[in-house]
Amino acid sequence: MSQYPDAQFMLSANSPGQFVPDDGREVAVAGRSNAGKSSAINVIVNRRQFARTSKTPGRTQLINFFQLGVGQRLVDLPGYGFARVPEDVRQHWGELLEHYFETRESLCGLLLVADVRRGLTDFDRRMLGFAGQVGIPVHLLLTKADKLKRGQAASALLKVRKELGDAASTQLFSALDHQGEDEARSVLHRFLAR
Repeated sequence: MSQYPDAQFMLSANSPGQFVPDDGREVAVAGRSNAGKSSAINVIVNRRQFARTSKTPGRTQLINFFQLGVGQRLVDLPGYGFARVPEDVRQHWGELLEHYFETRESLCGLLLVADVRRGLTDFDRRMLGFAGQVGIPVHLLLTKADKLKRGQAASALLKVRKELGDAASTQLFSALDHQGEDEARSVLHRFLAR
């Protein structure tokens, strides 16, 4: 049973004028295109195909708003860094994300998704910078933890925690075997309750 039985897709936005009204509380989810962002959302919300998954990285090309409950939203940001798109589209995404972070009063947290095998990328650091500028907490999901042996995954987690310091909390996560599901969900609850 989903923790969010009333969760539903609201709309997709390609420009700031299309954003949902800036009230209540919302948590953004960002990550590199092939890091498993949509799968992570589906596991956390416990709804299959809530956020559409695809074998082709970079399918999330708009800002997608989902209502979780009254006055509570999850916002799926465009995947970055991998998608093969024209430079002008990539630049538009960058400007759209920058505007989103700088203007959303209801934004209360960021779930950042990164492949545990790759560690943090420059794009991830840029998202951390956006969050730092507006003073919202960040929780990093190191996804695809099932792809590494336990010791390797623990070592990767330690390395990222050392790099981030107090900039974000971090955990291992696997959409395949649901590792870290409860922890991620409790962080989402905490962000929305702030």
